Amino acid sequence: MKEEIIEADVLCVGGGPAGLMAAIRASELGAKVVVADKGNTVRSGSAATGNDHFRCYIPEIHGPDIKPIVEELAQSQAGGMKHIGFMRSWMEKSFDIVKLWDSWGIPMKYQGRYEFAGHAFPGRPIMALKYSGEQQKPILTREALKRGAIIVNRTMVFDLLHESGSILALGIDTREDRVTVFQTKSVVLGTGVCTRLYPGPTPGWLFNMAYSPSNTGDGRAMAFRVGAELANLELTMRWAGPKYLARCGKATWVGVLRDPQGKPVGPFVTKPDKRYGDIAGDVWHTLFEDYLKAGKGPVYMDCSGISDEDFEYMMHWMKHEGNAALLDHFDEEGIDIRKNPVEFMTYETILAGGVHYNEKGETSVKGLYAAGDELFGGISCAAVFGWIAGESAARYSREAESFKIEKGREKISAKKAFLDEVRTREAGANWQEVNIALQQVMQDYAGPLRSETLLEAGLSHLRRLKEKAYSTMVAKNQHELIHCLEVLNLIELGELVIITANERKETRGRHVRADYPFTNPLLQKMLIVKKIEEQPVTEWTEIKR
Repeated sequence: MKEEIIEADVLCVGGGPAGLMAAIRASELGAKVVVADKGNTVRSGSAATGNDHFRCYIPEIHGPDIKPIVEELAQSQAGGMKHIGFMRSWMEKSFDIVKLWDSWGIPMKYQGRYEFAGHAFPGRPIMALKYSGEQQKPILTREALKRGAIIVNRTMVFDLLHESGSILALGIDTREDRVTVFQTKSVVLGTGVCTRLYPGPTPGWLFNMAYSPSNTGDGRAMAFRVGAELANLELTMRWAGPKYLARCGKATWVGVLRDPQGKPVGPFVTKPDKRYGDIAGDVWHTLFEDYLKAGKGPVYMDCSGISDEDFEYMMHWMKHEGNAALLDHFDEEGIDIRKNPVEFMTYETILAGGVHYNEKGETSVKGLYAAGDELFGGISCAAVFGWIAGESAARYSREAESFKIEKGREKISAKKAFLDEVRTREAGANWQEVNIALQQVMQDYAGPLRSETLLEAGLSHLRRLKEKAYSTMVAKNQHELIHCLEVLNLIELGELVIITANERKETRGRHVRADYPFTNPLLQKMLIVKKIEEQPVTEWTEIKR
């Protein structure tokens, strides 16, 4: 396999908002920056076709006291189980990023004003700023290139080597038979949420997911392997939206969630209100499957009775949320959502926990930084901490030394030999078979209901699957080889989810223990897992409130 060497001060792994914002800021500070992306940064990842909500604090809207906004964030999906200082730093920087994005051509105002709506309880502070994000990726790519960042598209960074504060990264081209060695001084991880660990809404159709199916937790797995702390992997989350066609954007809908008799399923709204939407789906993610199991479903998003103005408002934001395929489907089928309620469902389980990084974007490994949905926080978190992590990495790189390739040559050769072996096997399981087997194990043994016996059995199955995957999985081309590496990362993360789920002996949110059915107030803590002497080790840390 051919080898290419690329030198950089800062390597940004992932070309989403986190990676591109890190690249922009680090380049401004004089660092030589490289961005490596599996796809093309112009339209890759979960932010590829847009977003319409950006959590932020704007003093002229919310008032001079930031505390109520930070407290509201702490109770949201994005703020759960995070330190208060982290959330305060996020909100304090958020308006600066809003103004930057607006100046670059990402419209952060609606009809000349800052518009806050959705993901909100009636009568409570609203921090979700509506913005027109359809072109955000091309614009951020342009700004990174303008500042001199080098973008290496169609390259998956699949492993890191770390020694004495220096980091080296290995990447593989998704089309050509080539490994790229990134000789760098620091790395910023921005690989997004983790999908494909659990089955999606249409099992077997692996890429029908609410978030990008190319986001497979690679940053989390690589960070763990070099000794970084991962936090709260056991506390998973789920999204919801139109049935079978998995799309985010439930807070964009101007409607009310109702049962078949037309009764609202939540206590928050009884008629459509574009300012609030219906937050019942945020608070109670499993309500759709719970209603079905109880024989009371389906549950519908009912937009009947909304005005023409509110309908146009919703269509504008649907487009910017990245729901073009859904809107095309409605047009093709002649569905008028003002007359036809749309059935909703709960989507796949994703990892909310991930790489533990602080308010400076620092991980527990020197020279390694992370941002955004490496620890779930949404696009605002990605933009803010991408900027901060880029700044931290650039400053660190001024004094750091590059990883000496000769020190890692033995490991690099071993990695390349494994890749060659997978490519040259004549027979074996393909990546889809392994991925589906992984999803089945995770769903059955570490899914909606967990217990010590289930988790221990699941871990045994998973380790046998891992051994077979490493020894038999086959790739016929570079594209399949990338997916093989993704699945191996997912298996490693699956092991860690099961280990941490067994350690958290309580029920909390989506983590439901049949043998510990209550929520233990003494475990309102962050559960850390890290690699020590080649073994995963767990520890508890207080959440600073």
